Amino acid sequence: MSQPKKISTLVLIRHGQSQWNKENLFTGWKDPDLTEKGIEEAINAGQKIKQTKINFDLHFTSKLKRAQRTGNLIMKELGKDIDTLENEALNERDYGDLSGLNKDDARKKWGDEQVHIWRRSYDTPPPGGESLKNTAERVLPYFKNIIYPELRSQKNILISAHGNSLRALIMYLEKISEDEIVRLEIATGQPIVFKLDEDLKVIAKEIL
Repeated sequence: MSQPKKISTLVLIRHGQSQWNKENLFTGWKDPDLTEKGIEEAINAGQKIKQTKINFDLHFTSKLKRAQRTGNLIMKELGKDIDTLENEALNERDYGDLSGLNKDDARKKWGDEQVHIWRRSYDTPPPGGESLKNTAERVLPYFKNIIYPELRSQKNILISAHGNSLRALIMYLEKISEDEIVRLEIATGQPIVFKLDEDLKVIAKEIL
């Protein structure tokens, strides 16, 4: 008889609303904090995750405080002190020259179509910044080399990160095409729960 495959749980969460999300600014690697609404979203996410009774072993996050704080607020709700590893590989994509600009002002400066291409194409970066493809090129090696071995040893993991770093991960896990992934919306503060086998095959997915 073949051995049953080992199953682990991976929970992805995009940080709660940040001050710059609220102000409609391109954020990227800039480091604004959560708004009151963002804090509330993180606490609510923690309460939802608590109901699943997942017992986490590790928490991975980016070098940006909106993601770190979201993860910390979730762990506080869980009543757990989990080892946290921070790495800029999980940072939001770098918006380069767009960083700090209001999205409407950027459209006035470069035109609707050009800004849409920068925001929603897979491999066209904004000036001085990263495309989603570039973001995936730093997220995925970190995931494969550092996070995957932990999942394989049946550890349950929480990743609190950003819209585009999580897009890159979901693209890989769910084998989503370049065309489809740019249309995927990831809400702030909404936990996505994956059950994975030891080969990283998705057994189940639930959005809480």
